[in-house]
Amino acid sequence: MALLRKRRGLSQKDLAAKSGVSLGSLKRFEQEGEISLRSLTKLAIALEAEDELSALFSEIPPLSIEEVIRGQG
Repeated sequence: MALLRKRRGLSQKDLAAKSGVSLGSLKRFEQEGEISLRSLTKLAIALEAEDELSALFSEIPPLSIEEVIRGQG
């Protein structure tokens, strides 16, 4: 996310203001990778990357061969 933020020419402070996510949450996310789903969604929308976020949830791979056989995968 930091690379995308920088490519968009935004400082952490600018992105926090644009997204409505606290600066502390944004810093923690960029440093430690911890963030709520709600805040991640707000950041993705502010960075115009919501399609990439949606793609994370579009396909769920099967957990086992049994799921594939039963047609649940």
